[in-house]
Amino acid sequence: MTRLAVITGGSSGIGRHLVSAFAAAGYAVAFSYFGDSDEADAVIEAEAANGGRVLALRSDVGDGAEVADFYARVVAWHGGAPDVLVNNAGIQTWSPLLDLSEESWNRVIRTNLTGCFLNTKTAAGLMVEAGVSGAIVNIGSGCNKLAFPNLVDYTASKGGVEQFTKVAAVELGPQGIRVNCVAPGAIATERTFAEAPDYGETWGRITPLRRVGTPADIAGPVLFLCSDAASFVTGQTLWVDGGVFSMPNWPYPG
Repeated sequence: MTRLAVITGGSSGIGRHLVSAFAAAGYAVAFSYFGDSDEADAVIEAEAANGGRVLALRSDVGDGAEVADFYARVVAWHGGAPDVLVNNAGIQTWSPLLDLSEESWNRVIRTNLTGCFLNTKTAAGLMVEAGVSGAIVNIGSGCNKLAFPNLVDYTASKGGVEQFTKVAAVELGPQGIRVNCVAPGAIATERTFAEAPDYGETWGRITPLRRVGTPADIAGPVLFLCSDAASFVTGQTLWVDGGVFSMPNWPYPG
């Protein structure tokens, strides 16, 4: 049977490229989205033209009932449990700590951290029930390691994702399920350039590889962690950041 990959937040940004990468690797792909259906429809159309088998379902990753319904529909469509889950869905609020509203904090934590928990719990339960030795990859961030000012809710959620990854890896390992985290650095997407037109130049200057990353730079490591080549890798965070978050604040010229 064709392997099934589930990707949350797959209609745009990094998630959109992950859908394409897994479809190109021969997976059937089911992805969730929460925004406008036009983007999701465009993904389906593009992947169908390339011979991919892809399903898009609107689902709030932070709502347990919607997550349960999402997986019930995915399993019915595919005819079996997922082999891979990529927890990619995420949002952020740009705000200083003292100005951040409780509503914004709850919304970000609910999507980024609770969404990771609910999807992991549900997908892993299906894997265990079906006897699948699956792989789960959680998309983290450079703020897993360093503080990001004005992104306190996002930073807290992604730090939680890294620790959640470790605990999930320990608990699910005996069932043959591997759980890892990929932590991107500065990645060029439609959103990042819309927010900051000089994004690539600004971050490229301080990145040791002297460029920002692309979604394709993230897709390769995620595919690796889901492959047999990484069959003894679990509980790890892989930094895909061009070295930018390995470099300390250094007062001397390079």
